[in-house]
Amino acid sequence: MNYIKKMLGHTQSPPRVAMAEIFWSWIGSFLGIAVVGLIHFKLLDRTALVMIIGSFGASAVLVYGAIRSPLAQPRNLIGGHMLSAAIGVTAFQLMGSLPWLSAALAVSTAIAVMHLTRTLHPPGGATALIAVIGGDAVHQLGYLYILIPAGLGAVVMLIVALLVNNLAPGRRYPEFWL
Repeated sequence: MNYIKKMLGHTQSPPRVAMAEIFWSWIGSFLGIAVVGLIHFKLLDRTALVMIIGSFGASAVLVYGAIRSPLAQPRNLIGGHMLSAAIGVTAFQLMGSLPWLSAALAVSTAIAVMHLTRTLHPPGGATALIAVIGGDAVHQLGYLYILIPAGLGAVVMLIVALLVNNLAPGRRYPEFWL
């Protein structure tokens, strides 16, 4: 019975977020994703937009919407994406003929390594998974995937987060670097 009770939760929902917080979260996420997309569009391929990987949407939620979370800090953002990208590429290269196994290996290993390195960033799990299931455009990047899109995109989002999150008087980012 205690096992079932655990699933019922034990606290109330969090309080509403102030409109100013919503505004700054929107501005930051808009600019962060837009700049990553613009860099890709201007410097790389104008069609595939490989640099905008899905995990950056989840990173935007953290670094612009939950800026005090340990999971949103620079160490976690950059380390989580880059380590997970390396793990995902390696998993695909080792086990790509079994994509279901390669995907499971990539995500679970990325979580373990992020824990070990204190870089836990939930979107990193998606970055590892995208390295496996991202298709030919991603697979052709090989280990370059670690730098572009994972590393460069995360750095761009961090720069935007530093600029935007510190504009509002009540916001401060980051909480820590290392």
